[in-house]
Amino acid sequence: MQITHESQENQLILHYVGELDHHEARKAMDYAESLAVLYPVERYVLDLSGLTFMDSSGLAVALNLYRTLQRTGRRMVICGCPPQPLRVFQAAGIPKIIPFEEDVKC
Repeated sequence: MQITHESQENQLILHYVGELDHHEARKAMDYAESLAVLYPVERYVLDLSGLTFMDSSGLAVALNLYRTLQRTGRRMVICGCPPQPLRVFQAAGIPKIIPFEEDVKC
């Protein structure tokens, strides 16, 4: 999996490409947490439009970053989520906790 990021105005967009599974989850969590320290912006966007597969480990990645940001009063949104990862998030009830935006360019 490849993760890149870009800063726009007062938000940071993290782009995830490839498969987010238990092999990649720790790397993804560490990367996101380091960015939360380096970029104290108000809003974080997880752009998942490039994901080809996600298992339940992806839930841990999203929830871990969400909790980290909540502790410091920042917001997070997930956008561009493909159907298969979206089903995993929906089965776990994550859209009730973390906002989802359908627009890929949120």
